[in-house]
Amino acid sequence: MHLLVSFPPDVQVSKLVNNLKTVSSRLIRKEFATEVARFYSKPVFWTGAYFVASCGGVTVEELKKYVEQQATPRL
Repeated sequence: MHLLVSFPPDVQVSKLVNNLKTVSSRLIRKEFATEVARFYSKPVFWTGAYFVASCGGVTVEELKKYVEQQATPRL
């Protein structure tokens, strides 16, 4: 999964990622409860791992284009 986010410099990256994972897990499990239950029964939805990179020297539009061109995973 690729995300392009902008956040204030005083926000810790680890806390931002944790919040994104927590909220998205709750929303996905609520919205797609039946589908998730069929394929996934673990209590933890996301792994603890993540990768963050900052990008300089390119425009936001170029970054958006890069993210949009990433392949969709096959299920």
